[in-house]
Amino acid sequence: MRGKILLLEDDINLSDTIAEYLEEEGFEVESVYNGQEALDRIYERNYDLLLLDVMVPGIDGFALLKEVRKHTDTPAIYITSLDSVENLEKGFKSGADDYIKKPFVLKELLLRIETLLRREYGKKEQIEIDEKNYFDLATDTLYHEGKRINLNQKELALLKLFLKHPNEPLSHEKIHETLWGYDEEPSDMALRTYIKNLRKVLGKKRIESIKRYGYKFVK
Repeated sequence: MRGKILLLEDDINLSDTIAEYLEEEGFEVESVYNGQEALDRIYERNYDLLLLDVMVPGIDGFALLKEVRKHTDTPAIYITSLDSVENLEKGFKSGADDYIKKPFVLKELLLRIETLLRREYGKKEQIEIDEKNYFDLATDTLYHEGKRINLNQKELALLKLFLKHPNEPLSHEKIHETLWGYDEEPSDMALRTYIKNLRKVLGKKRIESIKRYGYKFVK
């Protein structure tokens, strides 16, 4: 999985088209159709990026992102038919990172998403973990001594969470939410297996266990 995206778009056909395209490109997409539902999801869950229409039922996109920015700096792109300079200015002042006008080419949207996500990882194509290991952002691939390491989707999501929060204690709850969300039952046994597999490659000291709390990725 290349990242988890929340898509707010009240045109169901357009929403389905965008979601299907991005899922084919390796992203996980959650679609919602009104501003209040989007706000509730953002408060409940972790996303790598927000795609927000402006003219939607309930809370409009501008007001929604302004409220969201009080709590998180998750990258956000407006997708809207509003194209005046005033609306453009309002969009960026509300906290948007980018703005794309309808109708748009899906490939352009993908390129904008990839650019923002790279920026989140320090504007680099690769993250060097140590002299033996690095993570390629373009292909979502871990390399050990120049050799590609095959990770399952959960292990990949866990590694990306660690890389996004180096030297930061992460609770079991946050890790469970990232790996299983709210639709699957989390498994502590499976999590221990994923940690064990990552430690085999990165070294035991790279991922510290925090008793009765969670784990910390030491960078």
